[in-house]
Amino acid sequence: MSLVHILIYLYIWVLVVAALMSWLPSSSSWDSVRRSLDRVTEPLLRPLRRILPRPRLGGVGIDLSVLVAIILLEIVNRII
Repeated sequence: MSLVHILIYLYIWVLVVAALMSWLPSSSSWDSVRRSLDRVTEPLLRPLRRILPRPRLGGVGIDLSVLVAIILLEIVNRII
């Protein structure tokens, strides 16, 4: 497995952790971790959020950008 494949898988895990942390209540002990994860993930997620519609489920908009980003990264990983 090449370094590029490892970095892609690592980034996928960072996306998963960031998504899971977004469900947790805000806490001062986790704020620095959350900000660091946002700094790493937002350059990929922000353009996807602009393009993707936010489906509504029970009056709540669902952010599918993380799921789409993971799928795109998996496709890129298999092509490389």
